[in-house]
Amino acid sequence: MTQDVPVKTAKKTLELIETIDHLNGASFMEVMNEMKMPKSTVHDYLQTLLELGYVIEEGGQYYLGTKFLELGERRRRRMKIYQAAEPEIQKLATETGEHSSLMIEENGIGVLLATATGEHALQLEVYPGQRLPLSTSAPGKAILAHLPEEQVEEILDEHGTPAVTPNSITNREVLYEEFRTIRDRGYATDHGERVEGVRAIAVPIISNGTVHGAVGIGGPVQRLTDDRMADELPTLLLETANVIEVNYKYS
Repeated sequence: MTQDVPVKTAKKTLELIETIDHLNGASFMEVMNEMKMPKSTVHDYLQTLLELGYVIEEGGQYYLGTKFLELGERRRRRMKIYQAAEPEIQKLATETGEHSSLMIEENGIGVLLATATGEHALQLEVYPGQRLPLSTSAPGKAILAHLPEEQVEEILDEHGTPAVTPNSITNREVLYEEFRTIRDRGYATDHGERVEGVRAIAVPIISNGTVHGAVGIGGPVQRLTDDRMADELPTLLLETANVIEVNYKYS
């Protein structure tokens, strides 16, 4: 079987894509040096990606194309959990004035599937598709606390417990104790564990005994006070999660 453009492996193709993304655009020579591949091979890879629309070329620089956005958004809109939760995420942001989000677990990583910004929300780098360590955020911990123990072990073995800030929990025993607390009280908290000066609170979305994600609220310490974190926000989030769970079950 012959190919117009030889591509050795899917892995190399994806590594090249990630290289261009990491460099935020790259020249031919930069790609060649980063990938440590022969000139002719780099040419074949780039031409393949250009022809398929996954890469564009502007002024001698190669960038990722918006085709990735189209594919990701199409996949997101088809997801049952997104359909059930997205309107409620928007309502949360409007009602609280803060950031709200929907996170799912994918291959051991937390992925923000939907985000919304309230009137008073901080200017944080939070966006749909963002991938975060599960152990460093309230939504991530809410998910981990309700996954099977064996799966949690596998996730932590592969991805560890990174110290994103000085407040991040890096000790597994401490983390497991927090999971027990989360299950007992019904919600997870994050006190500057992902962004210093920012608190977050989240609850899991569970249907038929399976956790499908978590919905959360985040904001500055001055506004997410101890009283709000202990009373108002857990109640609001639990009500929201209940609506999402019903939507999910009967959609």
